[in-house]
Amino acid sequence: MSEAQTKRPVISRERMYQTILSPVVTEKATMNTERNQVTFKVATDASKPEIKAAVEGLFGVKVLAVNTIVVKGKSKRFKGRPGQRSDWKKAMVRLAEGQSIDLTTGLA
Repeated sequence: MSEAQTKRPVISRERMYQTILSPVVTEKATMNTERNQVTFKVATDASKPEIKAAVEGLFGVKVLAVNTIVVKGKSKRFKGRPGQRSDWKKAMVRLAEGQSIDLTTGLA
């Protein structure tokens, strides 16, 4: 392995909390827990290595892969006027075999 592949980003605890915003609790995201995948809403400027380091640091698990997608905001009407919801970034994190994250308990 080259030096670039083994080097991990070192991020502060504060940045970890700024990176991982909230878990995504939908029917599809819940079904992915059977495949050792957990879905999070993350900061739009967060990179995949940053997300991996944040999840490993906050939850104490081994992350195998991170897939991200930018969810485009819907066009909606607010009080009769057309508006636009904000775009947000979603990260699907695949955990190592036997590892899990319990989303029902909060982070301390």
